[in-house]
Amino acid sequence: MNIRTHLMFEGSAEEAMNLYVSLFPDSKVVQTRRYSEGSHKGKLQIGSFSLAGREFLCIDSPVKHDFNFTPAMSIFVDFDDEHALEKVFAELSVDGEALMPLGDYGFSRRFGWLTDRFGVSWQLNLP
Repeated sequence: MNIRTHLMFEGSAEEAMNLYVSLFPDSKVVQTRRYSEGSHKGKLQIGSFSLAGREFLCIDSPVKHDFNFTPAMSIFVDFDDEHALEKVFAELSVDGEALMPLGDYGFSRRFGWLTDRFGVSWQLNLP
């Protein structure tokens, strides 16, 4: 059995995957398969990548949906280093939305919650 997080985009899967891989150590694109024809030709039919050793899947959906990502489901990252947390928060915030700006909310030394420019929700924590 293998349990992975699956992220469905509508045209920006590869851009998101490459951004995420660039931000976290021990991360890489594992595999990509592209649509070979039709209106989605060249877009990601499926991509797999790992962030700090945790595997994710992503796709560019060929079907338009009436839904997107929601902050009710987010990627939660514990950092060992405050500088790294601040760097990742700043990068993911570009054209995104801070739901809880970086701060001390009493349950950790530093915490921030944001939605990135692709709509994916991230909770970044320094325990």
